[in-house]
Amino acid sequence: MFNFTAEKTRKSFKRSLELLGLDYVDIIQVHDIEFAPSLNMIITQTLPELSRQVSEGKAKQIGITGYPVSILKECIDLSNIKISCILSYSRFTLIDDTLEHYIPFFKERNIGIICASAPCMGLLTNHGPPEWHPASEDTKKKCSEAAEYCKDHNVELGKLAAWYSMQCKDIDTSLIGIQNMRDLQCNLQVVYEGINDDEKKLLEEIKEKFLSKIKDKHWEGVELKKYWNAMNK
Repeated sequence: MFNFTAEKTRKSFKRSLELLGLDYVDIIQVHDIEFAPSLNMIITQTLPELSRQVSEGKAKQIGITGYPVSILKECIDLSNIKISCILSYSRFTLIDDTLEHYIPFFKERNIGIICASAPCMGLLTNHGPPEWHPASEDTKKKCSEAAEYCKDHNVELGKLAAWYSMQCKDIDTSLIGIQNMRDLQCNLQVVYEGINDDEKKLLEEIKEKFLSKIKDKHWEGVELKKYWNAMNK
């Protein structure tokens, strides 16, 4: 379960430093803030405690993360504590460009943008997402069809997804998970070499044939509902 109280935040951060064997970290992030009982708890307990840790020299900057980009914006609007960066995942992808609409807000406030999970937690890869993935069945089906099309052309869909996400120059850092060395090599190839003309053509084809037809472009609220249903049992 999530616990965003000041006491738990303090103890959790202390334990993290001990496990890492560090005296301080450059950035301490409040993860998945949408799972707090209310945003007010983040504003009045979590962030003030992290601010104290910064003043004690145990962290240099504070960041927040979450799936709904709107709650990241709201938190920044309401907080009088400096938030230096945000981490948004699966929201600037081949199927969902929500983050793009919030970039001017973050940039105006000199807030760093970490864009994570361009492949949508495996949804936009040739091997497909894990069983627990919260996307709708129709969305999974369309992405699976796009993956099969890429396989037929001997191209990794995740490579195209990563390249697409990295094209936004206003995003400061891209964060992509890997499962093996092949994934790592593929991601590095995208960073250093990009994609060729045939792959760019294939990208446009899968967007037109499959991804543009997706109706449920995100799964906002799905995991949150499951969480609170489980907590209230």
